[in-house]
Amino acid sequence: MAFITRQNIRSLSSSAALRAAIKHVTVIGGGLMGAGIAQVAASTGHSVVLVDTSEDILKKSTKGIEASLKRVAKKKFAEKPEDGEAFVQKVLKNISTSTDAVSVVQGTDLVVEAIVENLKVKQDLFGALDKAAPEHTIFASNTSSLPIADIASSTARLDRFGGLHFFNPVPMMKLVEVIKAPATSQQTFDALLEFSKALGKHPVSCKDTPGFIVNRLLVPYMLEAVRLHERGHGSKEDIDVAMKLGAGYPMGPFELLDYVGLDTSKFIIDGWHEKDPDNPLFAPSPLLNKLVAEGKLGKKTAWVRNLLQTQNVNNSPENT
Repeated sequence: MAFITRQNIRSLSSSAALRAAIKHVTVIGGGLMGAGIAQVAASTGHSVVLVDTSEDILKKSTKGIEASLKRVAKKKFAEKPEDGEAFVQKVLKNISTSTDAVSVVQGTDLVVEAIVENLKVKQDLFGALDKAAPEHTIFASNTSSLPIADIASSTARLDRFGGLHFFNPVPMMKLVEVIKAPATSQQTFDALLEFSKALGKHPVSCKDTPGFIVNRLLVPYMLEAVRLHERGHGSKEDIDVAMKLGAGYPMGPFELLDYVGLDTSKFIIDGWHEKDPDNPLFAPSPLLNKLVAEGKLGKKTAWVRNLLQTQNVNNSPENT
């Protein structure tokens, strides 16, 4: 007769919990991505706790979510605005906020991290959360470029750790890349796929490789456009027009690079180059490096410049 050990009981209990639907979600990071993930999860009936380091950040996140929900409601309930307001309030009731991640994860089914793209910071966060979260809790990172296995290495739940890469803006974009690291269990992977579907998204399965699918194709494409221009083989304008009219792309590579952010693209390609320096697709671009060093980061540069100009106008003697 076989003896059932405590480890067996814990394993059976954890497996049963993993098979259950994800209901309680903790989102770490109140930026655009984190707030978007929280909004979509709350809109589909999940109980969500949005976590960040300060109440000020969380207040801005909540205001942003409310404004986004109102835009959705205006379209969805155009003929019944009172139903739209009821929808907004119902979703907001599903969202609470906290600055204490360790306390919050003690009662959650899924943790989705959407913080700065820094491996050490992510590892420290998950290492602390791992000690507090229940055994059944699944951890997921929204990283767009860092290996899931490297992030998960700071925890003791490698089998319950995967990737959920959403796309900006989260409420609008249908795609979610669901990443299975080498140690991710099939149960965990299936749970993340089902969760993505429950959000109304279209998940695609990815291996834990650089850039997963979208960025692995997209970033080298944008960088090759830069190299093409560096070699004098085409102007930025002509390259963009060629890809829009010739390939049917909604944006050319330079427009896309401007939207994504030159610094973000440089960060991703530099990380890949460090791991695989012999891959010509990951070679750094002198022009991109120069522009980032000069603070020319794309559309976000214009946003910051406009914001500073607005602040200067508001603080001028004429307005005091």
